[in-house]
Amino acid sequence: MAAIVVASNILVQFLLLDGLLTWGAFTYPLAFLVTDLMNRLYGPRQARQVVLIGFIVGVFCSLVGTQITLQGDGYTYAAVALRVAVASGTAFLVAQLVDVAIFNRFKEGSWWRAPLISTIIGSALDTALFFTIAFSASITFFGPAADAEINWAWESVPFLLGGPDAPLWVSLAVADWMVKLSMALIALIPFRFIVMRFNPAQSL
Repeated sequence: MAAIVVASNILVQFLLLDGLLTWGAFTYPLAFLVTDLMNRLYGPRQARQVVLIGFIVGVFCSLVGTQITLQGDGYTYAAVALRVAVASGTAFLVAQLVDVAIFNRFKEGSWWRAPLISTIIGSALDTALFFTIAFSASITFFGPAADAEINWAWESVPFLLGGPDAPLWVSLAVADWMVKLSMALIALIPFRFIVMRFNPAQSL
C-alpha cells in the first residue's frame, strides 16, 4: 500500500491526453486491490490497518509536496496545493474505509461480488470527494490564497475535450472515474489469482 501511494504521488506529475489524466490515475486504483486482498485473506481489522498505513504515507507525501516550491510563468507555487493535499487525504481515508465495510457486506457471495462492488463504490466516492474538495469553486473555506493555487481548474473547456463547455475539473474527475472503473474490472484477475494462490478455500 505504501509503495502504491508513493508511486501515485510521483506519477501524478506526468500528464496524459492533454492533461486529462496522469500516470498516477493508473497506479492509484491498485490501492483498492490491496485493501480487498487484505480483507479477504486476513479480515477487516487488518485491512483497516493497511488503509491507515496508506493514509499516513499519503499525508506525509502531501506535506512534503506543500513545502516544495516550483516556478513557472513568473509565479512561485507549491508542488502540492493545500486544497489538493487535504482532498487527497480525506478522499483516500473515507473511500478506503467504505470499501472495507462494503466488502464485508458482500463477502459471503460469489468471489467477484465483494471486490467489484466495493471498489466501484469506493472509487466513485474517492473521485467525488477528491475533485470536489480540491477544485470545486463552491468550496470556499480554504480562503482566496488557496483558491488562487487551483483556479486553473475552473477554466471552462470542452467536456472531455469534445463536449459542451464545463469546468476543467469536471472533465478531470470523469476521466479519472473512467480509469478507476476500468481498473476495478481488470483488478479482478489478480484478485482471483492471489486469493486462489494463498487461500483456495476463500476463492469460491
